[in-house]
Amino acid sequence: MIRLLVQSEDRSLQSLLALTLGEDYEVRVESNPARVRTVLAEEAAEVLILDVESGARPEFERTLAYIAEIRGYRVPIVAMTADDRPSTAMALVQSGVYDYFRKPPHLLELKLVVRRAHEHAQLRNKLDAAAAQLRDLTSCDQLIGSSGRMRVVYDLIRRVANLNAFVLLQGESGTGKELVAAAIHNLSDRKKGPFVAVSCGAIPETLIEAELFGHEKGAYTGAAGAREGYLEKAAGGTLFLDEIAELSLATQVKLLRLLQQREFCRLGSNTPISLEARVVFATHRNLERMVEEGTFRQDLYFRINVLKIEAPPLRERPEDIPELARHFVRQHTPPGKPEPQILNSAMEMLLAYHWPGNVRELENVMQRAAILNEGYSISPADLPEPLRAAAAELEETELAAFPAEGLSFEEQLREYKLRLISKALSACNGNKTLAAQRLSITRAYLHRLLRAQSGDTSAAETAPLERTG
Repeated sequence: MIRLLVQSEDRSLQSLLALTLGEDYEVRVESNPARVRTVLAEEAAEVLILDVESGARPEFERTLAYIAEIRGYRVPIVAMTADDRPSTAMALVQSGVYDYFRKPPHLLELKLVVRRAHEHAQLRNKLDAAAAQLRDLTSCDQLIGSSGRMRVVYDLIRRVANLNAFVLLQGESGTGKELVAAAIHNLSDRKKGPFVAVSCGAIPETLIEAELFGHEKGAYTGAAGAREGYLEKAAGGTLFLDEIAELSLATQVKLLRLLQQREFCRLGSNTPISLEARVVFATHRNLERMVEEGTFRQDLYFRINVLKIEAPPLRERPEDIPELARHFVRQHTPPGKPEPQILNSAMEMLLAYHWPGNVRELENVMQRAAILNEGYSISPADLPEPLRAAAAELEETELAAFPAEGLSFEEQLREYKLRLISKALSACNGNKTLAAQRLSITRAYLHRLLRAQSGDTSAAETAPLERTG
């Protein structure tokens, strides 16, 4: 039996719901928010019915903040209110409630929604458990994503982690090559040693040798004392050389000698030092083409390209975008502010965008949205203009596909109605009542159109457009 918690200060509503719902559910009634938190914390309720009192805007804002807080207990919330303003309904849906009703509720429909909310929560919990198990099996360190492309990366990371061979990471900027290198280090037997990341392109050519190999006092003008280079600092651990293609040909020769002999000398010294670090290389450039052009040494390329891992661009693994986006929102929501939820309409924009900056660009976008949004959800308005422009272009392309060849006028009209409903439901997080209000049609007419989508086309083809108001 479903454990149902009702929060309301209305004694008559408490009695009504306890009497009518108690036949099918295990009902508990509370009016004190502190008691509600305790019940939810003890996992003694599976669905919460929340009576939202109509009142002044500051009071309603406090209610929305309360909803955002108790959503952290991951119990679906069904809200009821006497406030019939569309702005109130939209705010409730965006705050993350599963569904909402006008008071007094239709009891049969309320029972159905409670059952669906419970089923939805159970399915979500199963999916979360499966996702956690999949992450345990596939993920590496801070890498996020369970797509097929990422599972290939995880498998390669595990295969090379404890090998002492050189590894080359290739991929576009922003694909997370440093995270892949860190995962190789953390899964290896060198994980207790240092992980030293160096961007070769950020060091001036005149200093790169001193930075890598170190120097003795007086080795060059300004060398006031002896200093360890990155190769020594990474001893017993991993040295990650990013943007290896930016090294000059002269430096490439010295690096090749280091990798062949596995020893080096500080500048100004003839004393050899053994290479005790595992070296991982990375670049966003095409080394094969650079070898053909003569800007990268072929012998060095063959030396470092022993084990290669490709970091896939985000556009080739779009199924990872929702998980990454939610992770970045959770990571960058300011302390003390409720974590905003990403509306379906905003998520559609994230999925439609081509992400030239890859995961790094997605993180920047979600960080901005998490910090600047003023509500309890991230909507399309919180996303930057390039994403909105890409979504508008995609919508124009979709509309340009109408009329479809081979369909009658009535069939094309029905398809267009269903597309409008699909977009409205997506924008309203699946809430049919709010979607009907958004389209200015009755909820009954919306249901008839949805039945037509499932195969019963007669109602949608013959019924006139029913508008509210």
